[in-house]
Amino acid sequence: MGLEMNNRVVVCAYHNVGFSCLKELLRQGADIRLIFTHEDSPAEEIWFASVRELAERHKIPYITSSINEPENRSKVAEIAPDFLLSFYYRNMIDSQVLALAAKGALNLHGSYLPKYRGRVPVNWAVISGESETGATLHYMEAKPDAGDIVDQEKVPIAFTDTAFDVFNKLTGAAVTIIKRTWPQLLAGTAPRIPMDLSLGSYFGGRKPADGLIDWTKSSIQIYNLIRGVTHPYPGAFTRFGGKQVIIWQAWPVAGTGEPGRVVATDPLLVGTGDGLLEIRSLQCEACQEETAAAFALRHQSETVQFVNS
Repeated sequence: MGLEMNNRVVVCAYHNVGFSCLKELLRQGADIRLIFTHEDSPAEEIWFASVRELAERHKIPYITSSINEPENRSKVAEIAPDFLLSFYYRNMIDSQVLALAAKGALNLHGSYLPKYRGRVPVNWAVISGESETGATLHYMEAKPDAGDIVDQEKVPIAFTDTAFDVFNKLTGAAVTIIKRTWPQLLAGTAPRIPMDLSLGSYFGGRKPADGLIDWTKSSIQIYNLIRGVTHPYPGAFTRFGGKQVIIWQAWPVAGTGEPGRVVATDPLLVGTGDGLLEIRSLQCEACQEETAAAFALRHQSETVQFVNS
């Protein structure tokens, strides 16, 4: 019997990172006894792979209710796992549950910790204009994203990358980490590097309403927001004529103009607090997505002013 069979594993997983890391564990023969995942929300665009379908394919039992529920905590206790692993699971896991893992409870976080602790770290990194981020495997404790680091992998963020592009890079980095650290965890040789939280930052979750564009900000700041929440996320938006307009694609350019006012229509250029923003793709309320040129043509006889609220 190999090392894998001597180490019982419970996995909490969702999204592409959860799917891909779980797939890598299975490739390495991990003894996964139970998987916790989530029901897909009808309010969310489901563009990512299904952990549930992967569990069914490998005949591994799974549960979609929270691991913290007393009944589920009892099931984990019965398994007496050596490891509890969390890959993009959306619930904070209670300390009582963490303590059930004899050799440790570990989480794969989507940033280069201690930077961007907390929720939606990829989106925040792009919105903040970072040139790199990463993935981090760390031990879990009561405080979120604060335990000892086992391994990290950096990924670059190009100026043209959307959050979706970066998330795909990060998924690959997460698999790289699991590929090289799982054997170390089994052998008891994986490092534990204390995390210095003073060097990092914590960010909360984002709601669709947080995508409202403030035209007094610079064109680069607005561009970063747009690419940070564009497809498959809800998008950055403004208002025109009392209706919401989602801007899916844009580009910062040199120039000056009153914040929110269209200063040219070919290409469609809008003034900001510093520089101009070339709008390339947008979507008016109750309309299909369209090019900026089509929007400009429809409103060519008007003085177009986008507003912040």
